[in-house]
Amino acid sequence: MNVSSSRRGAVEPFHAMDVLAGANRLIAQGIDVVSMAVGQPSDPAPAAVRRAAAEALERGRIGYTDALGLMSLREAIARHYAEHYDVEVSPARIAVTTGSSAAFNLAFLAMFDAGDRVAIAAPGYPAYRNIMAALGIEVVEIELDGAPYLDAAHLRTAHAQKPLKGVLFASPANPTGAVIPERELGELVATARELGITVISDEIYHRLAYGAPDRTALAYGGEVTVINSVSKYYCMTGWRIGWMVLPEELVRPVERIAQSLYISAPELSQIAAIEAFSATEELEAVKARYAQNRELLMRRLPELGFPLAAPMDGAFYAFCDVSRHTNDSMAFAGRMLAEAHVAATPGKDFDPQQGHRYIRFSYAGSHADMIEALARLERWLK
Repeated sequence: MNVSSSRRGAVEPFHAMDVLAGANRLIAQGIDVVSMAVGQPSDPAPAAVRRAAAEALERGRIGYTDALGLMSLREAIARHYAEHYDVEVSPARIAVTTGSSAAFNLAFLAMFDAGDRVAIAAPGYPAYRNIMAALGIEVVEIELDGAPYLDAAHLRTAHAQKPLKGVLFASPANPTGAVIPERELGELVATARELGITVISDEIYHRLAYGAPDRTALAYGGEVTVINSVSKYYCMTGWRIGWMVLPEELVRPVERIAQSLYISAPELSQIAAIEAFSATEELEAVKARYAQNRELLMRRLPELGFPLAAPMDGAFYAFCDVSRHTNDSMAFAGRMLAEAHVAATPGKDFDPQQGHRYIRFSYAGSHADMIEALARLERWLK
């Protein structure tokens, strides 16, 4: 029998996950690998989260919920916006999703049709590009050319060349960690509104900025869609809970699509996630270690010939220029893993045009791992 694949199935691989798979194969062979490839906190979920999950599991409370999620969790998320951002959000505008990945699927399906043009920054998170390509959406990658973040001028230029239907940006950004300053964020949202461009703000790395307070794009208008999750700051990657804050007119379309695609996010994880918002003391201790790792990498990576390509304002990534060592970061990352036993993600994941010059290091691991990885890289490069 002949089996054919669709064009939608021909999207680029997520190279960070391929690197992780390679690292896991070495680990299975008994080789000690320091993984700096994926943005996954090495700490477990907060203790209160794990207790809530254990209690719910003991009660056997595992089933479907409404497609938009448990109202108790949606209310907890709304309280978070009031307390952390001083922004009032109705729980009725919140949709709980199966991780932020499902939120992006739902947003793209509810907002755009095949052929619509949607802008993202390059470098940027590869799943944006890959999901939209699979849906037939035309991805417009705006090369930042050394600028740390997407701004209103970038958006005007891209829209003038050919009108855009949407724009998606992240602050703090993956892979660079760059934060869009408050004034520029407001100008970006206002410019999109003026030009009739739909805005999606990826805020998954909020609460992981090191020099400025978080500012949600929701502060600049109710027509913005915000996506976030408990994966990063809250150390709950595998629990698969994300959320969307939607304009009122998009709530029902998103709900209808979610009913068929996902039914609901896992109830056990939803119950547990409620407790994440009250675990700040525990989570700030984790963030303090990221800050320590950040200071170390900011100093040592340039000394090893890996100058930073963008300021490490937030998240837990260092995006480095490796052109001093190679013009092929894919091959370089493969050799680094095989020979130095340090896993990092090649820049092609984040920028198909310029990514051959860059590598991303994640510093979400332990401080001891960071010290060991740098020592291995220094020996290897010599």
